[in-house]
Amino acid sequence: MEDSTTTTASTTTTIYKIKQLVDNGSSVTLSLSEDVELETVSQQQMILEAVDRTVTDDEVKQQIKPLLEAILRSQPQTVIKTYPKTLIQITMPKRRYEMMGNPQVGNTLQVDIRK
Repeated sequence: MEDSTTTTASTTTTIYKIKQLVDNGSSVTLSLSEDVELETVSQQQMILEAVDRTVTDDEVKQQIKPLLEAILRSQPQTVIKTYPKTLIQITMPKRRYEMMGNPQVGNTLQVDIRK
């Protein structure tokens, strides 16, 4: 997974992709979703990696891994491509939207959140 967030002291900068744009004449509402590239990973792979992390005894790992792999191979493979993304909705005056360069759906925006 490629991270699209940078954090310093009390500032977090994240890249968001415009998913929806609503122009009602006097204001514009942008629906943004965190721009994160995901790589597909199978549920079996995630389970095996979790066992690798949690079981510390190498001898126990060697005993349970073949059994676990056999069980998982007999199950239907589930490919996971999800990540809990941050969503933001911003409503602004149309003039401010135009000063930003009229970004469209699919364009990315950088958002700074400061404390």
